[in-house]
This record gives sequence, C-alpha cells and structure tokens, in this order.
Amino acid sequence: MTESKPVETWLTDMDGVLVHEEHAIPGAAEFLAKLQSSGKRFLVLTNNSIYTPRDLSARLLASGLEVPEESIWTSALATAKFLDSQRTGGTAYVLGEAGLTTALHEVGYVMTAREPDYVVLGETRTYSFEAITQAIRFIENGARFIATNPDPSGPSPAGSLPATGAVAALITKATNVEPYFVGKPNPLMMRSALNRLEAHSETTVMIGDRMDTDIVSGMEAGLRTMLVLTGSTRPYQVDRFPYRPSRVVDSIADIVDLI
Repeated sequence: MTESKPVETWLTDMDGVLVHEEHAIPGAAEFLAKLQSSGKRFLVLTNNSIYTPRDLSARLLASGLEVPEESIWTSALATAKFLDSQRTGGTAYVLGEAGLTTALHEVGYVMTAREPDYVVLGETRTYSFEAITQAIRFIENGARFIATNPDPSGPSPAGSLPATGAVAALITKATNVEPYFVGKPNPLMMRSALNRLEAHSETTVMIGDRMDTDIVSGMEAGLRTMLVLTGSTRPYQVDRFPYRPSRVVDSIADIVDLI
C-alpha cells in the first residue's frame, strides 16, 4: 500500500475472498496465518446472519481455515449492536435463525409476538408464510422494520436461494414500509467492526469481492479497499462503477506479502 499511514487493521469479507462454497480459496490460510503471526488486528465480516461466530469458526476450520470466533463479525452482531444503541432492552419479533436470535439475546433483547418494538428480518432457510404474515401485521401496527442485509439471493449447490433482501421486498410491498438494512453496503457495518477492534479508518483496509457491497461500504466508511477477483465482481465490471477500490488483485494470495 502506498498511503503514508501504515496498515494496522484488516477487515475481510468471507465468501468469495476466503472461501467459495465451503472450500478454502488458495492463499486464504497463508493470509490468516500471516495476520495472526504479525499481531495485526483483524475481523472476518459476513452478511450471513444464520450462524453464530462460533458456528462460522467451526465451518471455516472444516475448510482448513483457523479463525477464532472473536475475529468474526456478522450482520446479526452489527444489527444487535445497532438496536441496543437505539433502544436498550427492547423487544423484537424475529424472522431468522440462531445467529440473529443469539446476538439479540446477548444485548438484552426479548423475543416476543406481543406488540414488539421491532420486526427484525434475517436470513433463514425456513421462511414461513405465517411468520411473514405476522411480521406484516406488526409493521402495520407500528413496529419498526429492521433487516440484517439487503442481499436478494444467496448461493447453494443447487442454485440461487431467496435471501433477506427478497423477503424484505415482499414485506415492503405488503406494508409500504422500507426496512433499515444494517449490513453491507451500509457503512455502519464497517463502523461497528472498527469500534469492535478500537481501530481507526485511516489505518484499516477492507478486502472484498463485491464492488456493490464490500468496496462501496468500505469506501464510505473511509477505509482503503482491495478487490479480489475470486468472487462476484468480474474484471470487466470494475470500470462500470463510479468509484474504484484502492487496489485490484487476482486473489487473497496476492495480499499475503502486503501484511
């Protein structure tokens, strides 16, 4: 990196940067080992709100990547932190799985189906028409609408799956109420990660594979950004965006020597 201030902290996306469909991307293990041996502070970021950091740490380990659970920051954790800052000890009707409910419980939120302060939508593999209908009615009655991230779809071995953004669009269509999305590309996700590490934006780099989430949110949070070409964004697409990453590299393997 050519900037005057040395890099002290690293943030990196997970899917498309470190792993692809649960297989480690070449260079990812070396990158993580170099971070840990150097003593640099880092967090692995993900919009996935299904799993707890402990779950994700175990899943990464199964892929051959060692990441302690305290070094994983999810959109569920960022959402819980945001809600705690807005209304401490509030109540929520939650559509989501353990990653989200655990994060909310840990900040003192109560899950309820009686006049909740918030409807909180996260990713799940078992969306229920009954639960979505209940969420719509709570929002119509005044509950505030929060969603962990705007991703419309996610990958699976069989093809795309509807994700949080798609279900949020359904609820918005029914209620005419837009959710507040906490996860990427909201720079709030980056800010909450920086706060978790007690880090400064001027000495932090964000690594991602998507121009429209990782790179734009990192840029808007004042971070240096690095795009890897092992995930969603293809080389020919980079110039189509009105903003650019600080650097474009083929893969995470090209970043090891920069730490």
